[in-house]
Amino acid sequence: MESPPRCKFTLIFFIIVSLSIGLVSFALCIVSEIKRNKKEDLRWNGKLCYLPSSPAFRLGMASIVSLFLAQIIGNSILFKNYCSEGKRNAQYKIPVVARILLLISWLSFGIAVILLIAATSMSRRQHYGEGWLNGECYLVKGGTYTGSAILIIVTVGTLIGSAVSTIKTNQADQGRKIHAQTG
Repeated sequence: MESPPRCKFTLIFFIIVSLSIGLVSFALCIVSEIKRNKKEDLRWNGKLCYLPSSPAFRLGMASIVSLFLAQIIGNSILFKNYCSEGKRNAQYKIPVVARILLLISWLSFGIAVILLIAATSMSRRQHYGEGWLNGECYLVKGGTYTGSAILIIVTVGTLIGSAVSTIKTNQADQGRKIHAQTG
């Protein structure tokens, strides 16, 4: 006996939503890489530096929010059947492969968030004498947003892979239980 069609539709819907939001976050990172401040934007008066605000600041913030939403939605897919009203569902077990994929997802999520927060923070306006850190101006290094974009794809991909593997494993376990009872 397979899971009800409504349940399958809900899971597929949430997977598509999580993937879509993750792709939005990926695209925002790529655009942030293009729009980040370059060396030519830096103004130097001999002692102090000034760096204008970059469009990458707002794009980076939107990317962080999108990544958080994708992670929350993706994890809700995984734990929807596992935790039911505060009690563990005894019929539903998360397989080892799904746990490993979930761990990879959380690690890449954490690294991507750290990179995005630092890069986005550097994309704000850096006034004369204030700078980003200790009164010095800092530019976002080329490839930082691209690296974050790659980590976002890894995060969303492993999260969805984990969700799909739990769905398939749960359906296989249900099939075995039915065959065992009829035989």
